[in-house]
Amino acid sequence: MEFDFSTMPPSQCYKLLVSVVVPRPIALVTSLNEAGVVNAAPFSFFNLMGDDPPILILSIERKPGGAAKDTAHNIALQREFVVNLVDEATAERMHACSRDFPSDESEATAVGFTTLPSRAVAAPRIAESPVALECKLYQTIDISPLRQLIIGQVVWLHSHEGVFDPETLRVNMDHYFPVGRLYADRYVTTRDQFVAEGSPEYLAAIRSQGRL
Repeated sequence: MEFDFSTMPPSQCYKLLVSVVVPRPIALVTSLNEAGVVNAAPFSFFNLMGDDPPILILSIERKPGGAAKDTAHNIALQREFVVNLVDEATAERMHACSRDFPSDESEATAVGFTTLPSRAVAAPRIAESPVALECKLYQTIDISPLRQLIIGQVVWLHSHEGVFDPETLRVNMDHYFPVGRLYADRYVTTRDQFVAEGSPEYLAAIRSQGRL
């Protein structure tokens, strides 16, 4: 089968793309509105995009009618946010945060999450998340009237005890069980893994850069 995206409505392009570009990491984003209410919303149009500076990107669609979603509104207002990574233990509550809550009601509280103060931003992090990335707004790019890219610079990282080896800074996958998004209400775990053999030259190069 072949598909010409130039002839297809966005809804059909979306359906095809999110079904095949999988699994996608999930950002459970916490932010603050004018009244100090903590908003928590999941986004799987999300990924890490650089290390110098350390940046990540959220792609946020507007609500039907064109109004900004609470997360986008809050980030534009406060110029900061926290990305809380999602694991098996937090997946159900993360999914519950995707429901349409009033702006004056905190999704985090409603689904039973605990919030903790951040170190470098005002928005709190979620205590139950294994890793939280505090971010300052780096840039916003409007890519269409209905969608914008929010680029955040990571300024602080929190993790649960045991997630990282303090000497190598590598993740201990016996203590970190993130989930990925497939499509709709379908998710996948990361327990089934394999190691691909790399060339000695490649391994030597990344080791010399401190990346192994």
